Amino acid sequence: MPKISACIVAYCDYDEVCAAVRSILHYTPAPDLALYVVDNGSPDGCGRQLAETDFGDSRVTVLPLEKNIGFGKGHNYVLDRLTSDVHFILNPDILLTGDVLEDMAAWLLARPGAAMATPQLRYPDGKLQHLPRRKPTPWLLLARQLAPKLGGCFKKADDHYTMQDEDLTVPRRIEFCSGSFMAVRTDVFKEIGGFDPGYFMYVEDADLTQKVLQKGTVWLAPQFSAIHAWHRAPMRDAGKFKMQLVSMGRYFKKWGCGKGSV
Repeated sequence: MPKISACIVAYCDYDEVCAAVRSILHYTPAPDLALYVVDNGSPDGCGRQLAETDFGDSRVTVLPLEKNIGFGKGHNYVLDRLTSDVHFILNPDILLTGDVLEDMAAWLLARPGAAMATPQLRYPDGKLQHLPRRKPTPWLLLARQLAPKLGGCFKKADDHYTMQDEDLTVPRRIEFCSGSFMAVRTDVFKEIGGFDPGYFMYVEDADLTQKVLQKGTVWLAPQFSAIHAWHRAPMRDAGKFKMQLVSMGRYFKKWGCGKGSV
């Protein structure tokens, strides 16, 4: 089996992070697994608690940071430590229900040209999540925000964006791999320098996907699955909305506003 590593970037919610860590340890028997938990300066003391927690497993390394450096930089913090074949980028609201990491890593490495993949994610109640997406455009991102409220042409565009007009029950290439659960060849992740540190939050996963696509193909692998609570932050907060706009501006300046190819 391939050598695997994984990283969770945490920000508050100690209990949720612990549940994710324990599910990974329980369902991943690989003795050489390296699981990193980077706490992004949680103001609720989550980092201190994690550092003091005995998970009963030497495969876990907790790295508490003094301040919140952002999602991408948090994951990049372990970049120089990685010696694996495949690295997993995981949200703290992910729960495994089987030995997904080893099997998915083996599948990725066995597929010629493949550099990144994501599994099928479901809500805790079993409902399907529509996370595989086409390459973002300004129109598709606008439709994503307005579809739940206005429906109509916005919903049609959003369904297209989230590839609901495609058969997602079989492995297929995608252009936007959600940062909730990414499997990426470690050599590729290191070669491209990880996430663009210019993003603090939002759209950095779309940016990373585009960087990976310059090195290989990106896949939805629905034969593998996991639970994802998916805590979507409401956009009522003016600061978060501004941050999202800044990130979108950076993304489109780098990659353009045109359509993808999938």
